[in-house]
Amino acid sequence: MSTQQNNAIYSVSKLNQSVRELLDSQMGRIWLTAEISNFSQPSSGHWYLTLKDDRAQVRAAMFRGQNTRVSFRPQNGQQVLVRATVTLYEPRGDYQLIIESMQPAGEGLLQQRFELLKQTLNAQGLFDIAHKKPLPTPAKCVGVVTSATGAALHDILHILRRRDPSLPVIIYPTPVQGELAPALIARAIEIANLRNECDVLIVGRGGGSLEDLWAFNEEIVARAIFSSKLPVISAVGHETDVTIADYVADVRAPTPSAAAELVSRNQTEMLRQIQSQQQHLEMAMDYYLAGQQQRFARLQHRLQQQHPQLRLARQHHQLNLLEQKLAQFMTRQLQKSTFQFEKYERRLLQTDMRPQLQKQQRQLQQTQYHLQNMMSGLVNSYRQRFAVACSKMEAVSPLATLARGFSISETAKGAVLKKTNQVKLGQQLRTRLNDGWVESEITNIQKLKVKKPTK
Repeated sequence: MSTQQNNAIYSVSKLNQSVRELLDSQMGRIWLTAEISNFSQPSSGHWYLTLKDDRAQVRAAMFRGQNTRVSFRPQNGQQVLVRATVTLYEPRGDYQLIIESMQPAGEGLLQQRFELLKQTLNAQGLFDIAHKKPLPTPAKCVGVVTSATGAALHDILHILRRRDPSLPVIIYPTPVQGELAPALIARAIEIANLRNECDVLIVGRGGGSLEDLWAFNEEIVARAIFSSKLPVISAVGHETDVTIADYVADVRAPTPSAAAELVSRNQTEMLRQIQSQQQHLEMAMDYYLAGQQQRFARLQHRLQQQHPQLRLARQHHQLNLLEQKLAQFMTRQLQKSTFQFEKYERRLLQTDMRPQLQKQQRQLQQTQYHLQNMMSGLVNSYRQRFAVACSKMEAVSPLATLARGFSISETAKGAVLKKTNQVKLGQQLRTRLNDGWVESEITNIQKLKVKKPTK
């Protein structure tokens, strides 16, 4: 197989630049596990170290903006898992890693597996709210998938006995730690669904390390919870422990005890509420009966004092009087209105309003004509002034400068970048272009050598 030779002549700087671009495009970000050596932190706050194994080593740096998020202090000889970008430091031609994140190696690998599975299941929709099933209210029977000898089962049963002793509980015992635990937990969930003896499941265990809880971070357990037709409450570890099972379950409880409280009714509180409601009902009934008795007494008194026939006679007499008064009032009003009408009619016949109306109409037309002319003049004047202002604004607008291909860069604090001494390596920049913004990171700073004018 023939190979094509590159006959171009490179300068050292051009060679280093080409190698850096090749590394950036071909390698990109990688995960690396290694041992720390030669660790140092100068006054700048950046970390400089060497990552090695038993056969090779590579230089690495972690800038202050990233290392502030590391939760431990790196030590020489410590095994770590890092995510880094492979690049080349052009001024010295040194191949190196720029570290973005760092974790202790053992815990870090588990955390990486956790994040990868979380992203995969989330993309497949296993965490979607639309798939969450509501818990029964109240629960008629509770199933518990956990270790038969663990503290979690003891806590759950203790809470249920105290709050709701009559609530049935079915235990589906399974190991919750070890290599076989994930498959057995998933099988216990499937059995609970096949037997369909309860209407809600509590799946969990007590607290422990990340390795102890790992069975609930396996995909087989997540898919078993997602496929369950019974509502599932995830109750794994302590409140600060978060597992994949918590994301897939219909409800997450911070502890097994909290899960038991979610599915049980507090009988003591229920009894207190019933007694309180009974007292309110008795008081309301007494008040209602007393009111009805008072109303009955008033009606009885009125019936005795006022016979219906007498009331009808008085009302008939009052009606006759009102009819007479109404007839007299209507006669007076008619006479008054007739007199006023005749008076206005005589005045109208004596006065001709047509000449005055014609004069007012002519004045109104003239005023309308002048007003239209004045408004047209003002509109044309403002249009000309607006066009001139727009032309002047366009001439000095920074957007016009951007449209010609220029850009404006700002620091993270919003200061406009004018000189190279305003920035440092690793600093974030925000650049304004004609059609939007671009964010970038400074990886190299080159100052122009300005020649001083000779005298």
